[in-house]
Amino acid sequence: MQVTETTSEGLKREFQVLLPATELEDRLNTELSNIKGKVQIKGFRPGKVPVAHLRKVYGKSVMADVLQNAVNEANQQIVADKGLKLALEPQIEFPKDEEQNIIERALDAKGDLAFKVKLEVLPSFELADLSDVSIKKLVVKPSDEEITEALERMAKDGRSFEDRDEGAEAQSGDQVVIDFVGRIDGVEFEGGKGEDVPLELGSNTFIPGFEDQLVGTKVGDTRLVKTAFPEGYQAEQLAGKDAEFDVTVKAVKAPGEAKIDDELAKRFGMDDLEKLKEAVSKAIGSDYEAQSRRKLKKELLDALDGKYAFELPPSLVHQEFAAVWAQVEQDLKNRGKTFEEEGTSEEKAQSEYRKIAERRVRLGLVLAQVGETADIKISDDEVNQALFARIRQFPGQEKQVYDFYRNNPQALAELRAPLFEEKVVDHVLGQVQVVEEPVSKETLFAEDDEADAEGASKADEPKDVTKNEAAAETAAG
Repeated sequence: MQVTETTSEGLKREFQVLLPATELEDRLNTELSNIKGKVQIKGFRPGKVPVAHLRKVYGKSVMADVLQNAVNEANQQIVADKGLKLALEPQIEFPKDEEQNIIERALDAKGDLAFKVKLEVLPSFELADLSDVSIKKLVVKPSDEEITEALERMAKDGRSFEDRDEGAEAQSGDQVVIDFVGRIDGVEFEGGKGEDVPLELGSNTFIPGFEDQLVGTKVGDTRLVKTAFPEGYQAEQLAGKDAEFDVTVKAVKAPGEAKIDDELAKRFGMDDLEKLKEAVSKAIGSDYEAQSRRKLKKELLDALDGKYAFELPPSLVHQEFAAVWAQVEQDLKNRGKTFEEEGTSEEKAQSEYRKIAERRVRLGLVLAQVGETADIKISDDEVNQALFARIRQFPGQEKQVYDFYRNNPQALAELRAPLFEEKVVDHVLGQVQVVEEPVSKETLFAEDDEADAEGASKADEPKDVTKNEAAAETAAG
């Protein structure tokens, strides 16, 4: 096999591969000899089938394997000999006049096999010195007021409701148990029906205007509730539509007292109120730490992005942009918006999102090289923990989710990638100066324009609901 480099421009490489007809013939005969003792052909004893007959019966399929193996060997030889790191899989290009009949030509020994291998390689760059980089870590500690507010919500959510006296009218804050049937233009719509649905009036659980019209109702009352779905409602077919609901009130219940005491703590598995307060403080602190980490990571990546400028593999940028742009378009479609309504144009938006795609590719390459240089590894145990965390998000579907990931290496790799990235980020954080800065909760959760833009490309996680929950969610805002 002869391999000759014909093009080397930037990150693009092209090689001409030549496999003499005699070598093809030798490879074919070797493969036919290997299967000679394994095939059974009528009229021949096992292992006694002439190679010429095997060639007639199996020649095309075996030659197809020979050619594929030759292509694979050429790719491996090029990568090994040249010490290349590929951006994507090589592209193989056969001469136009041979594309359709390449196997037949090889079988008939009508000349040597020649083809091109086109590659895109990863750029080579030196890791930057980060000793001059200083980034802020925003720090917020849960206040006593926040802990008290959280306890009040927990007590309110966990309180019981008791039936009001016969004939009592429902007030804001009461719970009503209702049956309802929704119609648009007189026609029932999917998900617009529910039975024995508990609804706390004033909770803003259902679409705007629904709950207000049930204030003053009594057990046994029926009421026609007229309202409209919000313009941005998640079900596109309902968004902005006027609707009517026939509602029957089956129970009116008054809320019990929301006590913050040891009994509340015990309902949440804690020994006493002090233990519950500690758990609430820790939970709020974890939320703040997660947001602080996200912002810290973004500032670190901004700093890294400013440290590097190298040529990017066009195919990787195109691939990343295509994925981002598809989600941007889907988001606009779901919200029923146009680029003009968002204060931009399609051309301008494409330019901005292409920059985001380039940034992601650049940072991905930098983090990959940092991880390789630092010999950062992800263990099977870490991947399994991530897998089981993912499985827990789909109660009742655990086996299906487990089987999906175990039978899909690409999906499993998508679990491994963020674990690797977080480890690399931790490694890089150890090379820069991190300065803690106490801030307010509002500052911690404030979003900047770039973060919003990047967030627009993220897909929503799937969720699964029961039939009754689905009905309630349809009416809910």
